Amino acid sequence: MVKSLREIVKEAEDKKIAIGHFNISDTEGLWAIFNAAKNLGVPVVIGVSEGERDFIGTKQVAALVRSIREEFDYPIYLNADHTYSYERVVEAIDAGFDSVIFDGTKLSMEENINMTRKCVEYAKNSGRDVLVEAEIGYIGSSSKILDEIPEGAEISDDKIVRPEDAKRFVEETGVDMIAPAVGNIHGMLRHASNPNLSIERIREIREACGVPLVLHGGSGLTDENFVNAIDAGISTVHINTEIRRAYRQGIQKYLSENPEEIAPYRFMKEGLRAMQDVVENRLRLFNKI
Repeated sequence: MVKSLREIVKEAEDKKIAIGHFNISDTEGLWAIFNAAKNLGVPVVIGVSEGERDFIGTKQVAALVRSIREEFDYPIYLNADHTYSYERVVEAIDAGFDSVIFDGTKLSMEENINMTRKCVEYAKNSGRDVLVEAEIGYIGSSSKILDEIPEGAEISDDKIVRPEDAKRFVEETGVDMIAPAVGNIHGMLRHASNPNLSIERIREIREACGVPLVLHGGSGLTDENFVNAIDAGISTVHINTEIRRAYRQGIQKYLSENPEEIAPYRFMKEGLRAMQDVVENRLRLFNKI
């Protein structure tokens, strides 16, 4: 019997490691991530944003992940990443997702608290053990290659999330996990590593709020940042831009070498392999293998 995601997150915290969370929008991404996790024997979370769900299908991706979990008896889980409305949170929970993220970072703190609390109540009444995560602090919104830090991203010491605000948010919402702005940004800078995280703030927030922390915007960070953040209290790490880039580069390389090829399963297979390599490297780091 596969353990629940809640149990897996607790185990990661106890071991001072982190669960890798990787986004997909097709079956190639799903197989790349699963193959990498299975090769290492570690649990993994598949993420799908609203746009990715619209492309692959909300019920369809839930069925795909469930089928792999059942066939291989493997701890692979599904998260509704960056969900901006109560209605779409409900849609994901009803479809069978293991966790959902309500992203209210563009709302006021009061509005974010009220909407998150509503999502938590629905999850608790769903009849399943569904984790609800919320985000506080704005870190940008696009998983893409960037020429500059996203406008409005809260990365300076005076802007990142304060422990007392995280504590209040958790107490007033009952949320299971929280993703704070701690110097991280969505996307990858084109010509440099992403800004360094505030490791001490991560530690302070974890101690103050009492629930597992999630790091969004993992692509582009240095290995040292990851290791230190996990030691400080991060239990799940989100990666998307890195594998999107690898997917595209793998396909481009194959087509440049085989310009007459028209069979998708041949050229997309190279994208899959490129993604798998990135995922496996990240999982080794997060799991201290």
